[in-house]
Amino acid sequence: MDLHTEMLLAEYDAQLPVIQRLQQIVKDSLNQAIDRNGMMVTAVKTRVKTRESLVGKLALKGSKYHSLDDITDILGARVITFYTDDVDRIAAMAEQLFDIDWENSVDKRRLHDLDSFGYNSLHYICRLPKSIVDDPDCPQLNTIRFELQLRTTLQHAWASINHDIGYKTGVEIPREYLRQINRLAGILEMADDEFSRIRTEITDYRRRVQQLVQNGQLDEVQLDGDTFHSYLAARPFNTLNKHIAAINQAEIQEVPLDDYLGVLIALGCKTLGDVEAMKKKYHEAAYALARHQLGNTDLDIISSSVGIQNICIVCILAQGGGKIGLIRLFNALNGENPQNELLAEMTYEQAKNLPLMKEGN
Repeated sequence: MDLHTEMLLAEYDAQLPVIQRLQQIVKDSLNQAIDRNGMMVTAVKTRVKTRESLVGKLALKGSKYHSLDDITDILGARVITFYTDDVDRIAAMAEQLFDIDWENSVDKRRLHDLDSFGYNSLHYICRLPKSIVDDPDCPQLNTIRFELQLRTTLQHAWASINHDIGYKTGVEIPREYLRQINRLAGILEMADDEFSRIRTEITDYRRRVQQLVQNGQLDEVQLDGDTFHSYLAARPFNTLNKHIAAINQAEIQEVPLDDYLGVLIALGCKTLGDVEAMKKKYHEAAYALARHQLGNTDLDIISSSVGIQNICIVCILAQGGGKIGLIRLFNALNGENPQNELLAEMTYEQAKNLPLMKEGN
């Protein structure tokens, strides 16, 4: 080990506590900014280069570094995203968060040959601005540079696998295997693009659905998990629930209604228009059933599911489903349980005197 290397290592030893403090600040800053911007990522990771790793780096390239400040990856941070589009979103966030050393930063996504596949990532060389930390007793926190890598989950997986296959053995990989590796890299790259494209199309679809729901064009909207969620956001059973609550001047306790999607589909609903038509058709019968359920009680809290549940109950009975249909309903909502038979029996008794007509009569 030459004198220059020993000097750099001594500088590393002296600055290590500061670098470790910087590591925590960088990680906290990234996590807080990601949360603040409502982003979702796979992971935020940081690491400080070990002394042993630094020795190896200096053995190969020590002459190019005049001081430890010239080594920009002593501290490394990595943000791994789900989608390629999010790499650019995180990059824009990082540009506002940190001071970027543009001269030494590199976008490896732009460096590929046209006929090759490979691992893409965006590498920023950064410093902490004083807006994040300003400690007169430790000015190095604002001068030490660190590397920020941004990549997708699939890019990260490919890089890890390629490193394991290509470098750990220390043996040059035959050309035929390199070709196979590059083909797989291309598949992963295409998958990354496809995931981003599909997400964009789903987002556009949800916006169209929301607009159709807002405009009342429910017959044009197929009933599925996304569309039902948009429909529920408009609180379509709120009027019926308030009408029922007024029977006992009860408070309405909000509960999720997503479990009713399967029930509505089983009852023949294919579009949100079908759900809306069923709601209107059985509104009065559902209220009448609630009067039988609550009229002789002092219940002062009811669930926000009471409206849609009673609509489903009267629909089942109107279609001739009887007690068996009610048992299936409660099994679907509560899970299979012997108590559901008792609940179905009680509900049937409450509803049997309602003027329900068979479908088509």
